[in-house]
Amino acid sequence: MATFNNPLMDIRRLLQKLVIMFSFSVTCVSMLYLWLGCCESELLDRSQNSQPILLTGWYRENKNKTVLRETLTAPGYAVEGSVDVNSQGKDWTATRRLPHAIIIGVKKGGTRALLEFLRLHPDIRALGSEPHFFDRHYTRGLSWYRSMMPKALDGQIVMEKTPRYFVTPETPARIHAMSRNIKLIVVVRDPITRAISDYTQIISKTPDIPSFESLTFKNRSTGQIDSLWSPLYIGLYAKHLERWLAHFPLTQIHFVHGERLISNPAGELGRVQDFLGLQRIITDKHFYFNKTKGFPCLKKPEGSSKPHCLGQTKGRTHPKIDPEVIRKLRDFYQPHNLEFYQMAGMDFGWQ
Repeated sequence: MATFNNPLMDIRRLLQKLVIMFSFSVTCVSMLYLWLGCCESELLDRSQNSQPILLTGWYRENKNKTVLRETLTAPGYAVEGSVDVNSQGKDWTATRRLPHAIIIGVKKGGTRALLEFLRLHPDIRALGSEPHFFDRHYTRGLSWYRSMMPKALDGQIVMEKTPRYFVTPETPARIHAMSRNIKLIVVVRDPITRAISDYTQIISKTPDIPSFESLTFKNRSTGQIDSLWSPLYIGLYAKHLERWLAHFPLTQIHFVHGERLISNPAGELGRVQDFLGLQRIITDKHFYFNKTKGFPCLKKPEGSSKPHCLGQTKGRTHPKIDPEVIRKLRDFYQPHNLEFYQMAGMDFGWQ
């Protein structure tokens, strides 16, 4: 009888142990479930009652290329950076807006270089092409113009550049009608060098035109300068600036020194950023000088094996011009340059 009861006792003890272990497991699972439920309720209460979470805006630089600041679109989040933080949360959806600033001139002054450099700044959204709205497409209306602009977030500056604006008589009044507070940027360089550069571009497209020397004069034998020839007419900066000052105060117009934009791009870009009310993000570490092209280039972007320079059309070799023609042009431009220095409040040092 004893030998029969011992196996029954062992089975009974084993069953008791299994019941105890099962009960303990159920208890642990129940406690874990209750604990997670409490935490979830607390988090929900906090998300409903607390202030929006503040996320710090930032700039990331990889191999000397500034990458656009990360942004959020979810309501209830705020970004701290160059734009104001809205404690009630705000919509960070990008929209198309009319420009806050325009590069209005001058042709062959360095406007493309300036635009490419400014596009490094995370608070600038610039249209790459020239819309020519105020000089060619004005009848299409501001809705069409706005549709051409890149999408931008609140706090970002929208820009475009069309160098022909500076010399088009109707443009100042039209831009003023759109915005009396807009900021205007003009890149200027020695008008003689600018004219030769302009002519160099013309002959690259129409090589059969007359020489620079012959086009410079109405009558070369008398030495009378043809000031209405487009490459020379654009360089009459004082004449063009007078029209702009009839609609905008000088404080809303910033002049970029074209020669210094080549020799010291970081310095000129620093002053432009100040004019636009932006933090100086673009500095000398973003540039290097390309001796072959004779222009500054951007150091190689992230993921690229080559630096970014302006296109092949930039930095063309200029034709040699008769020194006597250069001398006569200097005499012609001298009084116009001096008048421009006085109007702009800046001596550009062109000889």
